[in-house]
Amino acid sequence: MANQYVARTLEAVAKRYPGETEFHQALTEVLDSLSPVIEKNREFEDAGILERIVEPERQIIFRVPWTDDSGKVRVNRGIRVQYNSALGPYKGGIRFHPSVNTSIVKFLGFEQIFKNSLTGLMLGGGKGGSDFDPKGKSDLEVMRFCQSFMTELCRHIDADTDVPAGDIGVGAREIGFMFGQYKKIRNVFHGVLTGKGLLYGGSLARTEATGYGAVYFCDEMLKDRGSGFEGKRAVISGSGNVAIYAAQKAMSLGAKVVAMSDSGGYVRDDGGIRLDVVKRLKEAERKRISEYAAEVKSASYAEGCMGIWTVPCDIALPCATQNELDGASARELLKNGCIAVSEGANMPSTPEAVQAFVDSKIAYGPGKAANAGGVATSGLEMSQNSQRLAWTFDEVDARLKAIMAGIYASAKSAAAEYGTPGNLVNGANIAGFEKVARVMMAHGV
Repeated sequence: MANQYVARTLEAVAKRYPGETEFHQALTEVLDSLSPVIEKNREFEDAGILERIVEPERQIIFRVPWTDDSGKVRVNRGIRVQYNSALGPYKGGIRFHPSVNTSIVKFLGFEQIFKNSLTGLMLGGGKGGSDFDPKGKSDLEVMRFCQSFMTELCRHIDADTDVPAGDIGVGAREIGFMFGQYKKIRNVFHGVLTGKGLLYGGSLARTEATGYGAVYFCDEMLKDRGSGFEGKRAVISGSGNVAIYAAQKAMSLGAKVVAMSDSGGYVRDDGGIRLDVVKRLKEAERKRISEYAAEVKSASYAEGCMGIWTVPCDIALPCATQNELDGASARELLKNGCIAVSEGANMPSTPEAVQAFVDSKIAYGPGKAANAGGVATSGLEMSQNSQRLAWTFDEVDARLKAIMAGIYASAKSAAAEYGTPGNLVNGANIAGFEKVARVMMAHGV
């Protein structure tokens, strides 16, 4: 049963922000697991830590006017939520997708606070985005939108204030256009964005980091159970940046990836997904995953992206988007013998699915821990920019692997300390929260 302070806080947020379902879901998942921490540390209630931590320090909403290739003026909405700066500058991605709204950006920003805390780096939590859809747009249309978006956002960000990165719909192209516009307006060249191109301050291994990190975290869970990736069947949802590099790292550790997806459906290839084909189709040609089945004769394609969880596997890596894996899908995975789930996306499992995984006691790595590799390497990019240095791929990868091992150890330790050994959902929430709460106490009200 939730602590009364936790319950009051959740009730107050529900009244203040009605209808923000993703935000409420994220708050409930985190705060419910904090009850034993609040019981043990009454000073957090006295200092109003929960009321303060659930409310963003700043929310910026702005219009983004731009012209399409026909000369027609279009208008989208831009959002940046600067959530918590206790541990350092706000850090979190920018998402361009039609689904972006304040609820989604706040849920992502709230999760980012604790994810960044877990990395051990000096990073606060934030998130941003727009309901602009880059799919089907020309490079010039994307450039004009990004320039307009940054024209407003540049007033609110800086290398020591708020350092955005990419997210869904925001890759190297979009980061490049935004960085160029920031530099023109502010007349400075510094690490205000991460995920930059290698020629202008980007970090080696940043592209691979979130996918690699999810696999490194999963490997730590498996090793604790006397197992590993060797000889395992893996299913990976998505076919974007995170999914592709999760597949690459899983394969390098000896797994066979047998299914991948996009928003339209999924492909199954029991002989093992050919990653070179997926990369060409998705990265170079920007085509649908269905084209994989048309090209690779051993593969089949099925409509409906959630159907991917019916494919039997040992390891599941949800790497697409929030709430993509529901309770029925979780039960299907467990019935088919899945022993480990490591989340490469943000909150990809519904509360019912999370409960199913926790109750089954399989190895389950929640997103705020398992997918922290991206922001961890963004933090490493910030360090390189500050020093005007560029580390080798192997240096960055080794630091990433160590950070992911540290996150697993912290979550495991916190779960055991507060009476739920093996429950990494509780462990990650508690370990991330305690650090932020104590620093907020040190800073005063």
